[in-house]
Order: sequence, then C-alpha cells, then structure tokens
Amino acid sequence: MSATRQDTHAHPHDHDHDHAGHSHTHHTGFKGKLYELFAPHTHDSADSIDDALEASTRGVRALKISLFLLLGTTVLQFLVVLISGSVALLADTIHNFSDALTAVPLWIAFVLGRRAATRRYTFGYGRAEDLAGLFIVAVVALSAVVAAWQSVDRFFHPQPLHNLWWVVAAGLIGFAGNEAVAVYRIRVGRQIGSAALVADGVHARIDGFTSLAVVLGAGGVMLGFPLADPVVGLLISAAIIVLLWGTVRSIGRRLMDGIEPDLVARAEHALEHSPGIVGVNRLQLRWVGHRLQGAAVLVVADATLAAAEQTVHEAEHRLRHALPKLDDLTMQAVTR
Repeated sequence: MSATRQDTHAHPHDHDHDHAGHSHTHHTGFKGKLYELFAPHTHDSADSIDDALEASTRGVRALKISLFLLLGTTVLQFLVVLISGSVALLADTIHNFSDALTAVPLWIAFVLGRRAATRRYTFGYGRAEDLAGLFIVAVVALSAVVAAWQSVDRFFHPQPLHNLWWVVAAGLIGFAGNEAVAVYRIRVGRQIGSAALVADGVHARIDGFTSLAVVLGAGGVMLGFPLADPVVGLLISAAIIVLLWGTVRSIGRRLMDGIEPDLVARAEHALEHSPGIVGVNRLQLRWVGHRLQGAAVLVVADATLAAAEQTVHEAEHRLRHALPKLDDLTMQAVTR
C-alpha cells in the first residue's frame, strides 16, 4: 500500500515541535569571523521572512534603497577622482558603480520570480534569481579586470596626484556607504533565503574594504612613495578576484541543485520524529531562487490508506515548520 500527497500551500505553525535538529554548524575564532564576514549563511536569521510574496517585496525594496545609496557614493567618489587623479580611487569607483548596477538584474529576477508557472516554465521563474547571481559574478569580475588595467597603465604612465586629503575622505565615504549597503543586503538576503542578494551584499562589503585600501594608497603617496597608488589598485583587483570565488561556489551550487547539509538534517529530523513514520527512504531538497522545493518517500507502519494519509499530512506539517521557506512539496508513503 502506498499513499502520495502533493501540496504547494503552507500550513500555519500552531503546534509545538521538537527543534533538536535545527542547529547550525558555525565557524569559530578569527577564521570563523572572517568566513561569516565574506561568506555568510542565507537561511539562519532569527527574524526569517517566510511568506513568498513578502520575501520578494522585501528583496526588491532592499535593492532599490541600496542602488540609490551606492550610486550616490559613486558620484561623490568620481568627483574626487577628477580633482585628484588617483587610479586606486578610480578602481574603487568603477567597482562601486558596477556593484550598484548589479542590483538591476537582481531586481528584474525578483519581479520575474513572482510570475505564475506556465506550460513552458512549469516550475515557475525562480531560477531567474540564480541566473542574476551569475551575472553579478561576471560584472564584478569584469570590473576587477578594468581596475587592474588602469593600475598597470599608471605604472608605465605615472601622473602626479593632487588633493590627497580629498582622496582619503572619498575612501572613507566609500567604506561607510558600502558597509551600510552590505549590512542591509545581507540581512534581508538571510531573512528571505536569497543567495544572490547575500552575494550582492558581500560584494558591497568587499567594496568597502577596497575603499579603505584607497586610503592606505593615499597615505603611501603622502609618505613619499608615489607608486603606492597603482600598487593598491592592483591589490584591490586581486582581492576582488580571490574573494569572488566563494560567491561563485555558492551560486554554482544552487544551479546544480545543491543544498546546505544542515537543512537536510533538519528535514530528516522533523520527518523521522513525526508519529507513525518508521523511516525516510528518500529525501530531496533544492533551492529555486529564495524558495525551497522538496520530495520525500516515507516508510509508515502498516495501516489503512486513510491512516497513512493522515500520517503523511502530519509529517508534512512538521517538515514545513522545520523549513518555513519550503513551497512545493511531494510526499509518498510506503509500508514497511
């Protein structure tokens, strides 16, 4: 005997369940702090937003606000580039501008993700968000190449720098603006489970630290080392490429239907501790944009078809409680 249940609607979480399987693996020490700074989780926020429509709305709002804030920061820095001639600041400004523009395809992806499934796209348009993440990676990598080219050119064609204190001020402005955007994007990305939005936030954080590097370059010039400016420009480009690798892995994993192991463990714990469930034969989870899809084959005790369906229904409720971002779910019950 087997019973199959497919449901795409969330249930209210009005029962107490065991949360023993809901723990996460966190890195500790300096390495852990560095990891969380540049590769934060996307699903462990205490104030998680689980409604799909509200999540998309919050994502779009975060992109709008951060877009205009970064554009304002970029304009201020570019004005200082014109009066100072700093190639390091130019590299930082180019990257800030590219980071601001990455909000546009992600914005479009969030809007597309709201569209209903069609006969051609039967799973909906959630993957547009992951594709936007790839575009973000490409744009940021391109900006690093442009910045490196400008720095190398300055080695062969050195130019005097002016108004260095303005360069310092612009670097500090760049850091403050980018860090504010990073904190906002990462927080919202965590709340809604969007790897692409978290990645965009990490890029803003990288921009903030490269802005501080511009300040160091200006300081080197003040101390009598004129090549400090292009050297810092090259270091900025190299840092961008190195730190970008973590984002490439995160986005690529989602496109390959990869899932965080602790989410699988959390789901297994919820199903195995549901009344009437003897075991879990198969469990599949994947991210589509910032929402989860899943399928499971459950082993139930010998019972009538009606009893098996009730067992599956309770197991499904517990699973949705454990994974609030779970949308589409297919569950099948088999007897042992």
